[in-house]
Amino acid sequence: MPATASEPVRQRRGIRWSARLRLTLMYGALFLVSGAALLAGTYLLVAQSPANKNTRVTAWRTGGPGSGSDQLRGRIEDIVSERRSAQLRVLLTESGVALAGMTGVSVALGWVMAGRVLRPVRVMADRARRISELNLHERLAVTGPADELKELGDTFDGLLSRLDGAFAAQRRFVANASHELRTPLTLQRATVEVALADRDADVATLRQVCERVVRAGESQERLIDALLTLASSERGVDPARCGPTGLAAVVAAVVREREDPRMTVATRPATVHGDAALVERLAVNLVDNARRYTPGDGWIHVATGTSGGRPWLHVANSGEPIPRSRIPALHQPFQRLAPRGAGEGHGLGLSIVAAVAQAHGAELSTLPGPEGGLAVTVTFPAYGDERVGPARVVPEGRQLVAGRTGSRSSGTEGTFPAGARKSARPS
Repeated sequence: MPATASEPVRQRRGIRWSARLRLTLMYGALFLVSGAALLAGTYLLVAQSPANKNTRVTAWRTGGPGSGSDQLRGRIEDIVSERRSAQLRVLLTESGVALAGMTGVSVALGWVMAGRVLRPVRVMADRARRISELNLHERLAVTGPADELKELGDTFDGLLSRLDGAFAAQRRFVANASHELRTPLTLQRATVEVALADRDADVATLRQVCERVVRAGESQERLIDALLTLASSERGVDPARCGPTGLAAVVAAVVREREDPRMTVATRPATVHGDAALVERLAVNLVDNARRYTPGDGWIHVATGTSGGRPWLHVANSGEPIPRSRIPALHQPFQRLAPRGAGEGHGLGLSIVAAVAQAHGAELSTLPGPEGGLAVTVTFPAYGDERVGPARVVPEGRQLVAGRTGSRSSGTEGTFPAGARKSARPS
């Protein structure tokens, strides 16, 4: 199977119709056509000029009617006409020879100039051919004037930069996932080996060991479930599984299963077109993330509603202050602000939220809370707009109002979408 779509063309025998050859032939053809048109125009102008067209011969009679002056005038006119035709033929022949010579010169010059113009393309092709997943840090680094070719090179460098980041993120993801999966396996193995080494272990001891192994297995199940959710969200939404989903009902069910005195809820009707299971997973991750990082005397506020026809979900909580510069990293898998402690998650919560939002074409806004913690808002497309596509992550430090962003210099107002504008801390 060929590595590229153009490989079968290169394997054909005969003339290789390269871009340089095509440009050269095009230059030569254009010069030949324009030269032929110029030659034809010049020939017509010379042929129709008054100097050639209105030439007359006048003869005076010196004798009688049979003196031969009429025959002489006719002869002279024939000679003049033949001379004019000969001159035109010479003009046409010499101009044709000159045109053929200049066409050859133009083809040669076109070949040279096409090579000079396409030289950056050859350089880019050679450098791009040497780049693989092992050296994605290299760039084409095209030099020269800011023309279309340099713009092409810079665009390709940008693509390489994004690919380099994607490969690096994939390597980090695999390493982190392997570590997260290996930790409970190591704990299970160590627990079982300790129990087996104790010859005097009774039933109660073995029961405790089994309970620890079960808890470690549950942790593995939660991690695998989160990874599967993340993978399915990044693949996008299956249109066959999409339909109207009551966002307020989903959030109410999630909150009802997690009775928490720190939580206040303000749900208003909002209908989302999407995958109900993924929307529920988004709400679950936002609420669980807020509960996990909110202190015992803190607060959590959950709200749903519609602004400008677009449904939104907002979850805010108090807690440790989070630097603005660290917020973008929280949307990456296995990224935490501090080392993982007992009972904490795997660092996949906000990455799953971002993936689900992207799959539904929603806008995700993550801001530092007014009393620490985070204020996360997910704004879905208006119901009836069934298009799904890439999400737009609102840059940190900007507010989201009715689906539009606007900068704010200070204050906490604006962390809620329009229609829910209030103090972020519930009364």
